Amino acid sequence: MSVRRGSQETSGSQGTRRGSRPYAWMLALAAVVLLADQSSKFWAISALSDGERITVIPGLIQLRLLFNPGAAFSIGEGVTWVFTLAAAAAVAGILYVGRRSRSPVWAVVLGALLGGATTHLLDRLFRPPGFAQGHVVDFIDYGGLFVGNVADIALTGGCVLLILLSLRGIPLGDAADEEHSSS
Repeated sequence: MSVRRGSQETSGSQGTRRGSRPYAWMLALAAVVLLADQSSKFWAISALSDGERITVIPGLIQLRLLFNPGAAFSIGEGVTWVFTLAAAAAVAGILYVGRRSRSPVWAVVLGALLGGATTHLLDRLFRPPGFAQGHVVDFIDYGGLFVGNVADIALTGGCVLLILLSLRGIPLGDAADEEHSSS
């Protein structure tokens, strides 16, 4: 069966391939975020472990190593396991929602969120002091306000884009897919 959408004609197999492309983009972006974050943390642990500080932009950005047992601003330091469960739930939820997405721009949002959540989950699971109690490696100091990492940048950017897309009413799927599934 063929369905005509605009000037594009897609068959069932082409529709499946087209529908899986944003999911593949999401996974690829998540992998890039994961690799960038984990490799930058590896560098930070080796270069900054002796208490060294590197000024990048005087008064604004400095590199210094911290191990964060809590969430943003070290909130909840005593309940690291809760953040492990939250990160696992976020990863599962993003993977589920990502399968429904047919939008390249949503693939970017979900990929950034998935990459950030996955790398934080890996830190919680496998870094000291122990399984599901691990501390997240932070090393980018923003003028003394807070210290973060590459995953935090991806998560923040993903959240900003998520809000913008939601405010603009941009759906996860194609408009034609949305109409077809509701009828």
